Amino acid sequence: MMERSRLFLMIVALSLFGVCCCRELKVKDDDLLAPYNHTLARMLVQYNAAVYESDLTELFTWSCSRCSGITEGFEIIELIVDIQHCLQAYVGFAENLNAIIIAFRGTQEHSIQNWVEDLYWQQLDLNYPDMPEAMVHHGFYYAYHNTTLRPGVINAVRRAKKILGETDVIVIGHSMGGAIAAICALDLTVHYKIENVQVMTFGQPRIGNAAFASYYTQHLPNTIRVTHEHDMVPHLPPYYHYFPQKTYHHFPREVWLYNIGFGSLIYTVEKVCDGSGEDPSCSRSVLGNSVADHLVYYGINLQAESWNSCKIVTGPRLAKYKSIDDAGNVILSKDLASSALKLNPQTSSGTMAS
Repeated sequence: MMERSRLFLMIVALSLFGVCCCRELKVKDDDLLAPYNHTLARMLVQYNAAVYESDLTELFTWSCSRCSGITEGFEIIELIVDIQHCLQAYVGFAENLNAIIIAFRGTQEHSIQNWVEDLYWQQLDLNYPDMPEAMVHHGFYYAYHNTTLRPGVINAVRRAKKILGETDVIVIGHSMGGAIAAICALDLTVHYKIENVQVMTFGQPRIGNAAFASYYTQHLPNTIRVTHEHDMVPHLPPYYHYFPQKTYHHFPREVWLYNIGFGSLIYTVEKVCDGSGEDPSCSRSVLGNSVADHLVYYGINLQAESWNSCKIVTGPRLAKYKSIDDAGNVILSKDLASSALKLNPQTSSGTMAS
C-alpha cells in the first residue's frame, strides 16, 4: 500500500509537470465554440444540485429543498435510479428556459478520495463506435450505455419531443455525472439525430483521447465545461505530455472559476479558456489537489447527504408512477398526456449565448 501511494504521488507530479511542457492540440476554432452565459450557468448548477436528492418523492414532485428559487416550476418527466450501479438521473422541462433538461448525478458509491485514485489506476479504454482512433474510458461509457440510464433517458426525450416539438435539450452533470452527460449528449446527437443539444458540466474528468475530443467537438460545439479553482477531478485521468496520441484530452470549452484578492477583497474570476480543451492558463495552471473545490460550484453544494451509500427514500405517493426491474432499479415516469406540461412560445430560450 505504501509503495502504491508513492507511485500515485509520482504520477501526480508527472501529470502536473506536463502543464508547462506539453504541446497542445487544437481541436476546434475558438469562434465556432459556445460563448459563456453566466446567468445560465448559475441556473443550471442548481438544477444539477437537485439530482443529488435521495428523497424520490420530493425530487419527483420538485418540492425538495434544492427545488426552489430560480428553478421553481420545473417539471420532471422521468426519474431514473439505477440501484445496481448507484446512478441517478432525471429528464424534465424547464419552462423558464423553454428546454428539456437531462441531469446526471456524480459519484456517490464511495468516497471521493477513493474514486479519484481509481481514475489513476483503472484506465481501461475502449474504441468509441464508428470513430477510428477515438478511445474513451470504459467506466464512463458503460455507466451510460450499459445501465438503465440510456433507455430511460431516450424514452423520456422521445415522449417529451412529441409534446414539445423542436425544443432545445440541455444535458448537465457534475463529476462523473459530467462525463456521463457528455456521452449521453453525443449519443442523442449522433445516434438519435436530436438537434439543438447543449451541454454544461461541472468538475468533469477527462473522458477520452484527443481523437475523441475532436470527434465530440465536431458534433457538440455548444458545450461548456466549468472547472473550479484547484478541483482535482478535471485533472483526471492525467494528461501525459509525452504520449500526446494516447493520453486523455479534454474537449473545449472550459470556463475556469478562481478567486483573486486578499482578505475581504476577494472576488471570483470566470475565465473563458481557449479552444484547445487543455488551455495551460486555466485549471491546468494550478495543482489539482482539492476535494472541497470539487463539491462547490458558484456557491452551490453538489453532493449527497452521504457519500457512502446509494440510499433512496420513496413513499406511497409514487406508486402509480413507479416501475421496478428484476435488479431493483427504479423508474418514475409521468404520463405526459395528462400532465400540465405545455410548450409556452413566450418563454425565453435556454441557449448558452451571452
